[in-house]
Amino acid sequence: MNTSRLDGWLARIERLHPSEIELGLERLREVAARLGVDRLPMPVITVAGTNGKGSVVALIQALAETAGLGVCVYTSPHLQRFNERVRLPDGPVADQPLCAAFEAVEAARGDTPLTYFEFTTLAGLWLFRDSGADLAVLEVGLGGRLDAVNLIDADVAVVTSVGLDHTDWLGDSREKVAVEKLGIGRAGRPLVYGELDAPANLDQEIDRLGVVPLRAGREYRVADSHLAIRVGERLRRYPLPLPARLGSDNLATACQALAAAGLAPAGDLPHRVADTGLVGRCQVRRYRGAQCVLDVGHNLEAVTRLRERLPPCAGRRRIVLGMMADKPVEEVVALLAERPAHWYLARPDLPRAAPVERLAAALPADTTATPCASVAEALRRAVDDCGAGDQVLIVGSFYTVAEALDAMDEDSTDCKD
Repeated sequence: MNTSRLDGWLARIERLHPSEIELGLERLREVAARLGVDRLPMPVITVAGTNGKGSVVALIQALAETAGLGVCVYTSPHLQRFNERVRLPDGPVADQPLCAAFEAVEAARGDTPLTYFEFTTLAGLWLFRDSGADLAVLEVGLGGRLDAVNLIDADVAVVTSVGLDHTDWLGDSREKVAVEKLGIGRAGRPLVYGELDAPANLDQEIDRLGVVPLRAGREYRVADSHLAIRVGERLRRYPLPLPARLGSDNLATACQALAAAGLAPAGDLPHRVADTGLVGRCQVRRYRGAQCVLDVGHNLEAVTRLRERLPPCAGRRRIVLGMMADKPVEEVVALLAERPAHWYLARPDLPRAAPVERLAAALPADTTATPCASVAEALRRAVDDCGAGDQVLIVGSFYTVAEALDAMDEDSTDCKD
């Protein structure tokens, strides 16, 4: 089965439903039951959150695999290839089984319309069902309560954080968004909440849902150079072997989620787990001799965290920026513009991307900026302008980072760090 057939399937799935997003589970549950994927044979951890969910998913996977467990992982969106979304115990799914899964979903849905995300989620679950894995980790696409992955009753629910994003769908306050994200919890089962600064209604929603709470800073915590994780009725301490690349808070949340699933790490945390990284999350890559940092951050919380984790820059920082029009462009630009930089502005290649003119208008009046026809051109110009000690930051969207990575991969002069 070749890639062109997979591309054909993906193009067909995109045309099946007039809406990119349709929240609700009734249509999906009917098709899932016909397909035989309304439940999975292995424990399931479902992860939601405004920020940090990708990092927590990666850390859960790393911890479980270090313990010798076979893990299936479903994430979205992908950066370069769709296959990244569906990971089986032996790695990202190959084209042939993925096309077979699409065929099974198509046969089961009959006349029921499915969105792109719903269709592909069902395909992932179909592959997971017979994978023989010991654990499945499902990342929520949007919200939680009405998201497609919530058709599966999670053994452990994880909400990494609650912020304002997708407000047209989820609500215009943290408390409203919290209701949607916490909706992945199930009565009598653990719900891990990974943020110290919780919305005001967190405890109220926990009581309403009847979940077993495991809250950062309360039932579990990061303390000095240790993680204190709730295992049954006691706290277990795990020394941190080194600063966690994806954040000690995220590592603690991942450990707590596994412990809640009855899979607590048996010994100390190995260095390779704390050193787990994630493509597009403060990812450092050498390109044409320049240090490049790629980050998919596109809201205030994500960019604030990025600023705290950026490698030091001895010279001048050069920012390649591309954002979606429905994101807080002006606020993100203002946050990044607090430090001097030269900007290279581009519009990723899709209709809902913000035009370069809007990015330029958000910059302070005395800022130097170069408008570019594409992310690839912005990257090339930023790298070409670099002097000794300069750093290129590529930021603002999954799509911006994806186009930059594609440009790097197509360039034979590239050297990865």
